[in-house]
Amino acid sequence: MQKPTEIIASRQNALVKLTASLTDRKFREREGLFRFDGKKLFLEALDADIPLFAVLLRASSAQAILDAAQDRQLPSDCRAVLLQDELFDRISEERAPEGVICVSRHLDKFHKIITINKCRAFESEFSGGQTLLLESVRDPGNLGTIIRSAAAFGVSQIVLSADCADLYHPRTIRAAMGTLFHTPVWIADDLVGVIQALSHHGKVFAAALDEGAAQLDGIRFGKRDAVVVGNEGHGLSKEVLAACSEKVYIPMSPGVESLNAGIAASILLWEFYRGR
Repeated sequence: MQKPTEIIASRQNALVKLTASLTDRKFREREGLFRFDGKKLFLEALDADIPLFAVLLRASSAQAILDAAQDRQLPSDCRAVLLQDELFDRISEERAPEGVICVSRHLDKFHKIITINKCRAFESEFSGGQTLLLESVRDPGNLGTIIRSAAAFGVSQIVLSADCADLYHPRTIRAAMGTLFHTPVWIADDLVGVIQALSHHGKVFAAALDEGAAQLDGIRFGKRDAVVVGNEGHGLSKEVLAACSEKVYIPMSPGVESLNAGIAASILLWEFYRGR
């Protein structure tokens, strides 16, 4: 990869202002763009062939970043620039900037925002396999952790309720550690409808500390089953609980009220993997 020749020194530069604005969700949605910082995510993005819009390199670190990229190439329409060190550090989201900020277009190939009409859109593209559903998971770090675990344990797809944390929040992307670039994700305004569609293919388990829930270690999940994990503080809604065919809970030592949503989802997903 060749070193860029364009050098930017002004905070008022249009690309710099655009990149800085992408820390705000409203600008990410308006522009159809998101940003992520760091060498590992940059290399993951190149390997995944995601639609990079721009790459901003810290002038003093640029050669090391380009050497790490080796013979990987940017998309032909991706703009690459150098930023003076002080300017780069001002807009970086890393405590110890590694020297690269990427701006990408939304990953429509993998991430689909759907308004479900009797779930026809979802059912027509349902990939089979096991599915993880999340209702109202609000913490971006938890969401990213769950996406990473879902990829690690081979879940076919993830479905988010529309009020989950932003898929392109910097903390989501950082916690997902590049798995976001490969993982099929649906964002649905009707999670109950998705559950009803999935129930035609396998069992749908609600993760809930609820009367009648089965203990996790007594269940063997099937190859087309699904599990729903709820909000960090409030769990699952009554409507979602009623739509699920089964309920499951993770046994814990006495005196412990609950697990972090990311940890709970990861345990459930390991059991999915073991079941296969």
